Amino acid sequence: MKKRVTIQGIAGCYHEAAARAYFGEEDIETVACTTFPEMFDRMAHDHSLLGIMAIENTIAGSLLQNHELLRKSNLNVVGEYKLRISHVLAALPGEKLDDIREVNSHPMALMQCGEFLKAHPRMKLVEKDDTAGSAQEIAQQRLEGHAAICGRLAAEIYGLNILAEGIETNKRNFTRFLIMADPLYSDLLTAGKRINKSSLVFSLPHTQGSLSKVLTILSFYDINLSKIQSMPIIGREWEYRFYIDLTFDNFTRYKQSLEAIRPLTKNFKILGEYAEFNQPL
Repeated sequence: MKKRVTIQGIAGCYHEAAARAYFGEEDIETVACTTFPEMFDRMAHDHSLLGIMAIENTIAGSLLQNHELLRKSNLNVVGEYKLRISHVLAALPGEKLDDIREVNSHPMALMQCGEFLKAHPRMKLVEKDDTAGSAQEIAQQRLEGHAAICGRLAAEIYGLNILAEGIETNKRNFTRFLIMADPLYSDLLTAGKRINKSSLVFSLPHTQGSLSKVLTILSFYDINLSKIQSMPIIGREWEYRFYIDLTFDNFTRYKQSLEAIRPLTKNFKILGEYAEFNQPL
């Protein structure tokens, strides 16, 4: 059966690019959602749906809202993908760089291409809701003299001509995406893969050294802490919830480490156990 994957954004967005890269040669169908909460709502009502969600970016940092959406859901993380965000300037076929008077894109994309845009000061910058949507609008409305900053996939889907590529200032701009599934299908999606990474969430008592004790135990079991993200717990002043990612070589010792730290934590939850993304970046 063809996999159906929810994405935030329209066809050609970076979420779709990441989904197609993660699933490789598999024929998948993407289900577009306007917002991340809509994604989770649709997956809650259709357990066969998978989801892919941005969780952090090397420039913008963590998407805190998405951490909370995942914690409150019943979904499991079954994989991850790290996509290099590379922008192109795309316009209608036949348009040349000298024809462009206006550039449309998401504010973040415009900012990320600041050096390129500075070199073309006659181009008016207009903020839009998203990158792929900018490409779609130019294509559908046949907007001459307009160009979109978007991904290559969006330019191809909407039939635009790429006038310049790799126009982002920082060439080390990556977004990490999580692949999510209902628990009923999680084992099927991780079967045959080497499980060496996990995502956890927990809170700690407001006592001296509580976090240090947890980290010391993880170190004892040779578990690597690859990420830690703290968020304040609303209504409980100066108490925090911790989202952590762990990598490990020995699954048995990893499980032993969880049993050792669990009594020290509150509201402990395993968000997912999956294979670490290890392709060259």
